[in-house]
Amino acid sequence: MRVAERKEGGWESNAWVMKAINLYFGIAEMRTMEVGPFEYHDKIPTKKNLAAAGVRVVPPGTVRYGAFVEPGVVVMPGYVNIGAHVGSGTMVDTWATVGSGAQIGRNVHLAGGVGIGGVLEPPGAMPVVIEDGAFVGSRVIVTEGVRVEEGAVLGAGVVLTSSTQIIDVTGPEEAVYRGRVPARSVVVAGTRTKEFPSGHYQLQTALIIGQRRESTDQKTSLNDALREFGVSV
Repeated sequence: MRVAERKEGGWESNAWVMKAINLYFGIAEMRTMEVGPFEYHDKIPTKKNLAAAGVRVVPPGTVRYGAFVEPGVVVMPGYVNIGAHVGSGTMVDTWATVGSGAQIGRNVHLAGGVGIGGVLEPPGAMPVVIEDGAFVGSRVIVTEGVRVEEGAVLGAGVVLTSSTQIIDVTGPEEAVYRGRVPARSVVVAGTRTKEFPSGHYQLQTALIIGQRRESTDQKTSLNDALREFGVSV
């Protein structure tokens, strides 16, 4: 059972799974673990039998016990925490982290230094969800239960929290989203001016500047999106 599952009309969290993980932390004891030349001192061991699971983990990448990674996942020297779910064909690139309970779809690319936030408390809180085929660029941060829908592209340095304004600037009038990146959107980091008592300042936003075309396959579509809209990765 996953921390969150897709239901008709959206995603729903499973509070009892989060409660079970928190109870496990309470009863597990600290111990020293040796993995080749590396030594760890923790309550939760690393995942084993990776070859049988069809998962590639490059040293010193770590998949923690209690995470689920499907066959075909590649973890460079990154980190997948307990309760996370990572779908087949996904790349967790160097120094990318997948937090507790985060749900990563199939054929996703988490580029170098990506930070996917985790959540286990309060039980029932929505985790971050990255749906199938999304591309998350270098040093992107996604937290607080944000959902990145299927096939979306996040350019380098985008920061998404539940309160971040995600502004579609492709039409005659802007459309503002919070907590959700619509499917196949191409998103870059932007700013918006806000007035404070001491003056006007720029606050970070995210800008939807286009859509990936469905007329091409995934790889070509991604390359076209980066070339056409000038998205840094």
